[in-house]
Amino acid sequence: MKVLQVNSVYPLWSTGKITHDIHVVLQQEGHQSIVCYGRGENIYSPGIQKVCSEKLSRLNRAWARISGVMYGGHILSTRRLKQVIETEKPDVVHLQCINNSFINIYNTIQYLKEKQTKTVLTLHAEFMYTANCGHAYDCEKWKTGCGKCPRLKAETRTLFLDSTSYSWKRMKKAFEGFEKDLIVVSVSPWLKDRAIQSPILQHHRHIVVYNGLDTNVFTFHENDLRNKLGIAEDQKVVFHVTPNFTDAAHHIKGGRYIIELAKLMPEYIFIVAGPILGAMPEVPNNVKLLGGITDSNYLASLYSMADLTVLTSKKETFSMVCAESLCCGTPIVGFEAGAPEQISLPDYSQFVPYGNTLALAGAIKDFLARSIDKIEISHQAHQVYAKEIMAKKYIEIYKQLVQ
Repeated sequence: MKVLQVNSVYPLWSTGKITHDIHVVLQQEGHQSIVCYGRGENIYSPGIQKVCSEKLSRLNRAWARISGVMYGGHILSTRRLKQVIETEKPDVVHLQCINNSFINIYNTIQYLKEKQTKTVLTLHAEFMYTANCGHAYDCEKWKTGCGKCPRLKAETRTLFLDSTSYSWKRMKKAFEGFEKDLIVVSVSPWLKDRAIQSPILQHHRHIVVYNGLDTNVFTFHENDLRNKLGIAEDQKVVFHVTPNFTDAAHHIKGGRYIIELAKLMPEYIFIVAGPILGAMPEVPNNVKLLGGITDSNYLASLYSMADLTVLTSKKETFSMVCAESLCCGTPIVGFEAGAPEQISLPDYSQFVPYGNTLALAGAIKDFLARSIDKIEISHQAHQVYAKEIMAKKYIEIYKQLVQ
């Protein structure tokens, strides 16, 4: 069997790593695997092809800001992707996260439909059924056709036009008639439920496959980070991992709540891993800002050292933070954000209504008062989030389509 995956990046960030993990397991099991990606550095490796230059991507982003259509354009890079598909003739094309300005999504879906290509579409965010935003939050215009977008500039970054209704109609048309050869995979039950409500994807087959990670890296292990960070052995440590840390009032990752929690609970140490967004926020003395961390082994050591991980996002379609923390033996508490409360191990997690800082503080105190077995948590999490489990589930889906 020959599988061609398409993702915006490779092998970086969460979706790039997922694409890489599937690529590796496919090869290990004797299948042929090809990856096409669009952003980042050129990778010179058999079966890996970059289809969009960074210059071309910048030009396409500029056109999107003028037209208000985020997923159109990209004529040259889409043509290159089609050429690879024509040359390789894969049995299955697996579309991962295909935004990030590198191909024309409407044209690509239409092409695969017309060629009757067996296709898997993984939803890592909401844009494939909203046709516009990555997170719809409380807006439900994606159920009726969009237009007059209440968060237009924040989501599309358009300079002039509200093209959200046009984009929605174009996405819907691209998927119409593609039911037979397409399986839609969501990374959480919450995301699947949303996709089924969408007029764009509601008539397709839907399956849930959790994201996987490297459990050789993300596993519990003893370390001396407390000593290196100047934290006493008897102090409780609350860990927060974020792609951006800011105290901005409406930021999706909720950094301001970490600051509020630290003020409410000065007896605990709060460690934040994530680059600072904008101006340096003022934080209490019991908060340690480590900045961005790119070393997965160091990140796993921090999870292992912490007594608890806290999630303050407004919305998450999966939450790799939850999976990583549990695989390292550390329980999770956080706000209800859609998927995290569904995909986390229920015995080692607790979620409270979004924005209720006092309830979240209570959940933190409750978990920190418990006696937990980190090795047992890590073992149970590995049975759920291991990358090998994820990859083999995808291979079964590929076989279903081919057969």
